[in-house]
Amino acid sequence: MRVNALKLHNFRNYVNLKLVFTQNINIFLGCNAQGKTNILEAIYFSAMGRSHRTSIDNELVSWQQASCLINIGFSRIGVENELSLQLKPLNTRCIKEIVYNGHPIKPRDLMGSLNVVLFSPEDLMLIKGMPAARRHFLDLEISQASPAYYQQLLKYNRVLAQRNNLLKKIRERRENSSLLEAWDEQLAQLAAVIIIKRLAAVKKLTMLANLMHRKITDSKENLVVQYAVHNLDDAEILKDCGELQQAILHKLLSSRDNDILRGSTGFGPHRDDLVFTVNGINLRNFGSQGQQRTGVLALKLAELEFIKSETGDYPVLLLDDVMSELDEQRRTQLLYFIKDRIQTFITATDEKYFPEIKQGKYYYVNNGHVAE
Repeated sequence: MRVNALKLHNFRNYVNLKLVFTQNINIFLGCNAQGKTNILEAIYFSAMGRSHRTSIDNELVSWQQASCLINIGFSRIGVENELSLQLKPLNTRCIKEIVYNGHPIKPRDLMGSLNVVLFSPEDLMLIKGMPAARRHFLDLEISQASPAYYQQLLKYNRVLAQRNNLLKKIRERRENSSLLEAWDEQLAQLAAVIIIKRLAAVKKLTMLANLMHRKITDSKENLVVQYAVHNLDDAEILKDCGELQQAILHKLLSSRDNDILRGSTGFGPHRDDLVFTVNGINLRNFGSQGQQRTGVLALKLAELEFIKSETGDYPVLLLDDVMSELDEQRRTQLLYFIKDRIQTFITATDEKYFPEIKQGKYYYVNNGHVAE
């Protein structure tokens, strides 16, 4: 996977920007708040159909402009492709128009077209942060490798929202609890598919992450990633899809009264988590900050390898101001891993984070202007 060119019009602080990239490392240098991250955000938005910095698409359009445009040319397994995304603010809404190789597509069909892995300072909280961030990390990894999984996840979230809405109405005595049966069947079916896919992905991820972790730590530490299914034991998890579906359905029925009282569904893959251990020690609870950062770095490198193994092509790597957060050893390991292997876009405030012998292409960003 390689991004060849990027054009921006009225995107954030860029009125008109045209860039052609090298297939190796592209480094954007400049002071804070000059527009470096905006370039990475445009690439990420092209891949995901949403920003990693805001949930409000209108914020991406330059101030007082009627629309913005992102045009990106990229190659995938030797095939040239083009994506065009236009955003048009309309009151509090934002109309999103996406054209892929000359054909209009819906935002939900964008996933898997252009694969990227983002590593930002916020990701250093992945291990010690909240479970939702770890679920998001896992879902994004699997979705890029399997757009079908992404569609199942969208369906699950829709059914979950509808079931939660019904639970609130039942609690307020505006609906009958018998109506939950149909939603429980749908939710259990989708949940079983998601859990099985996540378990398979984590099995491969833990192998890759441990390999990366051992390289970073000179084989002194072993990293294990486990998928923790909320309120299901191992015997219930290790069943086929049909049996797992029945086990999930049983849990939904047994927790129905509590769900009604809360007005939300207390069981399902939306409550699951990832557990990380290093040499048998829980990394979140007892790992040092250095160990946690090493663990996150190993996970990100493993994510690259996972997508490569599933799709046949490395994703594009986006490193947003993360070099200053890593010590010299981890920076060296990271740059060594990506060199001549993965197209990478890096933002930084100082050249001191990079080797004296320059690698790749350097860009200098100043108030929305980019120069090589």
